[in-house]
This record gives sequence, structure tokens and C-alpha cells, in this order.
Amino acid sequence: MHYRNGREAKKGDTIVQLRDVYNADGTLTGGKIAAVGVLYDALPGNDFCNGSIVPIQQAVTGARMCDCLHIDDVAEFLKEKGLDKRPPGK
Repeated sequence: MHYRNGREAKKGDTIVQLRDVYNADGTLTGGKIAAVGVLYDALPGNDFCNGSIVPIQQAVTGARMCDCLHIDDVAEFLKEKGLDKRPPGK
């Protein structure tokens, strides 16, 4: 099992799930963040439709803006690295 960037996936990893979104004009935008959590229940041998995510976000968390990024900026970083598109299936 491997992540979008080729790194080996292991149960217990803290992960960010990405998804593609259709815009109002019908175009597809990739690299939107859908979930953040811990990977569990994943089975080796499949990079698609595999595993589950346990959310890790606390109900209320204090935020220091100097430690935060807007979600759209994170998506842009992913796009710059070419990680906004899902790799072809195996």
C-alpha cells in the first residue's frame, strides 16, 4: 500500500485524505482535503478503496495563526508538487 507520493502506507499513520471536486462550471479540481486522521483497517495489496480513517480533531482547539495554514493554500502546495491528481490504478 502506498500513498499518492509513493511513500509506503502503514496502519497507525496520521494521514490527510484528498478528494477531487467538481466545480459549478463542470471542471474538476484535485487536491482538496477531505479528512485528517489515523489510518486503520487497511489491507496490503490495494491502493484504492482500502482502509478507514479515525478522525483526530478535538472538539475545540486553540489556534495560533502563525502555526496555521488556510486549507486552500495547502491544496495549492499539493498542486505545485503535482500531488493534486490521483495516480492511475494498478
